[in-house]
Amino acid sequence: MKPTSKSATPSTPSPEPVFMETEDFDELDAILDELRTRYDETPQWEFCEGFMAAVICSRRPLDANEYLPVLLAVPAEGEAPDPEGGSFADDAQRERFLTLWNQRWNEVVTALDSEVDSLEDDNCYHPEVMDIRGAVADMPAEERAAFKGEDLPAFAQVWALGFMFAVESWPDEWLAPRDKDAAKWLDGALQAVVAMTEDDTAAPEVSPLSEEGAPSTSIARLNAFGEAIWAVYDLRELWKTLGPKIETVRVEATPGRNDLCYCGSGKKYKKCHGAG
Repeated sequence: MKPTSKSATPSTPSPEPVFMETEDFDELDAILDELRTRYDETPQWEFCEGFMAAVICSRRPLDANEYLPVLLAVPAEGEAPDPEGGSFADDAQRERFLTLWNQRWNEVVTALDSEVDSLEDDNCYHPEVMDIRGAVADMPAEERAAFKGEDLPAFAQVWALGFMFAVESWPDEWLAPRDKDAAKWLDGALQAVVAMTEDDTAAPEVSPLSEEGAPSTSIARLNAFGEAIWAVYDLRELWKTLGPKIETVRVEATPGRNDLCYCGSGKKYKKCHGAG
C-alpha cells in the first residue's frame, strides 16, 4: 500500500493547508538558532522535519505538549523551564514557532494522506532536507578549505536521524503488531529509514537538489532516499489501518473467603478486607 500528498497539523488540522514558502523555513531556522543560544543541543530543522514525520506516522496520536519537550527540551505549556534544558524566549516566540510548525505539519499530513504514484508528483511528500556536502562542494576553494576534514552529514542523513529519534522515544508505539505480515511490513519500512541514517560512502555521482550543482551524492543513496519516502507512506498506512493499541485491562483476582487477605495482615480475607 503506497502513498498520499501534502499538509496537516498536530492538534488542529486544517482542511485547506497553506503551503510553506522559503521565508517560512528561514524563520523556523532563525527561531531554532535563537533557541540554541540557551540550549546548544537544539536540533537543526532537517532533524525536526524527520521527527515530525515520525510523530505523524506514530500509532498513537501525540500531542504537542508531549513531543515538543522531547524534541526541543522546552517545557510543556504552562510549565517552568528546566535550568538544563531549552526554552522559548517568550510566549510570542512559542506561538509563532507552533504556527509555522502546524503549517508544515498540515502539508506533511496532506501529502501522506493523498494518493500519489510517483515521487515526482507535486502532491508527494518531499522532506525539507539539505545537501550540506553539495553546498560545500559549490563554495569557492578558499571557503571550502575551512571544511576540510570535517565530517559532513550525507544527504538526508539528519532527516532520518530525526525520524528514528522519535521512533526510539516512544518505543511502545512502534512495537511489531501480532499479525506477521503487518510486522514484516513495519520492519521493512523502518529498515528503509534506518538505511538513511548511515553514511554515503560511495563516490558522489549526482547533485540531489540541483541539476547544475557539484556531484555530492551517490545514485544508490538517491534511490535509498526514494525508498525511505515510500516507507514513510507505508508506516502512515500501517498504523491507520491497525488503529491505536487496545490496552489490556488486568483485573486482580479476589481472594477466596478463607484465603489469606491480600493486605498481608495474616488474617483470612473474610475476617479482614472481605468482612461485611
